[in-house]
Amino acid sequence: MKRLLFIYNPHAGKELLKPKISDIVDIFVKAGYEVTIYPTQSYRDAYRKVKEYNSEEYELVVCSGGDGTIDEVVSGMMTRKDRDPVGYIPTGTTNDFANSLHIPKGLLKAADNAVNGVVFPCDIGRFNQDTFVYIAAFGLFTDVSYETDQAMKNVLGHLAYILEGAKRIFNVPSYRIKVCHGGEEIEDEFIYGMVTNSRSVGGFRSMVGKQVVFDDGLFEVTLIKKPKNPLELQEIIAALLIEQIDTKYMYTFKTGYITFESLEEIPWTLDGEFGGEHDYVEIENLRQQLGIMVPAEHIEDLKE
Repeated sequence: MKRLLFIYNPHAGKELLKPKISDIVDIFVKAGYEVTIYPTQSYRDAYRKVKEYNSEEYELVVCSGGDGTIDEVVSGMMTRKDRDPVGYIPTGTTNDFANSLHIPKGLLKAADNAVNGVVFPCDIGRFNQDTFVYIAAFGLFTDVSYETDQAMKNVLGHLAYILEGAKRIFNVPSYRIKVCHGGEEIEDEFIYGMVTNSRSVGGFRSMVGKQVVFDDGLFEVTLIKKPKNPLELQEIIAALLIEQIDTKYMYTFKTGYITFESLEEIPWTLDGEFGGEHDYVEIENLRQQLGIMVPAEHIEDLKE
């Protein structure tokens, strides 16, 4: 019998997973797997569990939770010499990455995909010595995800992020940063920057540009300049909301390698979790290094 490690965050989303666990495990067993179930106990627990299991123990790791859970599991997998495929059952608030990969929204359908889908070799990101799955960002609103209370996220969903972000809209910090990529150097004042491998961020499809694929070795980069007045800030936000990249206020490009250098340490977020404060950041696309389970009928849409 094949062996599967099922890691889940019992507190993710609205705790919708708990009443479905028996049905989910039944799907795994019917697909021919002997299942080990592991509910995470603390922050970074999923990372530790994946990093430390013996290579002969499992053929597949399935995780369920929000962005933090998939980030921990993938980060743990990237430390391993022998990497097993990862199946994902999203139960978070926005699930940008899962939606981008066409992973089904329903828990049981997502569970079926995790064991009966096909392995897709997906790009992954290296951030200094860390790993991220689909976004590394700094600036405007990036602390909202990890500062917003979990109970508030569960009740309000998207609205919690918007309310938390709106509280600081007129007190936007900016950072002077030198950005280097592909032989080009940009130095400017930025209120926001993100390096992504996703077709939406925070539920907004407009923020990452068009023709996003997941195995081309390239990230989509968006850098938003410091507005000169509140009107310009409003124009920037309006442009993002109506899927319009306004070059007066932002830089957008694709790259597989990029560095950020600043005089002060800047707080970053990796997949919605706090990624530390840094004055130098090196980001590299690790092309096709993550095997993730996706529906067979959508695999061509994800490829270069």
